[in-house]
Amino acid sequence: MDQKGKLVLVPTPIGNLGDITIRALEVLKSADRILAEDTRKTGSLLKKYSIDNQMISYHAHNEHRKTESLVEEMIAGAKFALTTDAGTPGISDPGFLLVRSCVEKEIEVECLPGATAFVPALVNSGLPCDRFIFEGFLPHKKGRQTRIDKIKEEERTVVLYESPHRIIKTLEQLSNGLGPERKVSVSRELSKMYEENVRGSFTEVLEHFKNGTVKGEFVIIVAGK
Repeated sequence: MDQKGKLVLVPTPIGNLGDITIRALEVLKSADRILAEDTRKTGSLLKKYSIDNQMISYHAHNEHRKTESLVEEMIAGAKFALTTDAGTPGISDPGFLLVRSCVEKEIEVECLPGATAFVPALVNSGLPCDRFIFEGFLPHKKGRQTRIDKIKEEERTVVLYESPHRIIKTLEQLSNGLGPERKVSVSRELSKMYEENVRGSFTEVLEHFKNGTVKGEFVIIVAGK
């Protein structure tokens, strides 16, 4: 019986390219091909570490179409490395569909430990991190207020992601829904030169970002009820 291939999820740096692990580099070198959410971003990482390997574009707009054929290649013996723009694949990024299909076909799946944005944001927030819930991005429209209403009653620390285009709006809606005095920590540009962690009440944090910088990707850590 032919040996099946393998899928390896490879976390990549969320900012500082020095945060890649030695093991991740070895996998990126040895994989038959690299499935990249953005070949330009993964290409920059490969160039820095002198890795010459073929990349295939695999992202939210084509993963439904490409998953089946990639699984067939792995059944035939191919070994793929999966990367996203930054952090660990599958966490608010492409990866879930491919992993689920591999599991269903009994193809080996391995996820390397490595960078992810919410862990440093949570740990340095000063809020309880022994029990927390990850909510990712809030729905843009349908179901958004319902999700905020549920967060209001959540007793565990809540982790959210947000883009710079929506950060003010989201903080305002959370402040209105949870109360302006609820404690919150907002991190941006984690691991980069201009990393910033702002802690306080929603009132205080909103005032800071309304008068400050809203560039970069954001992680919002909200105190439980």
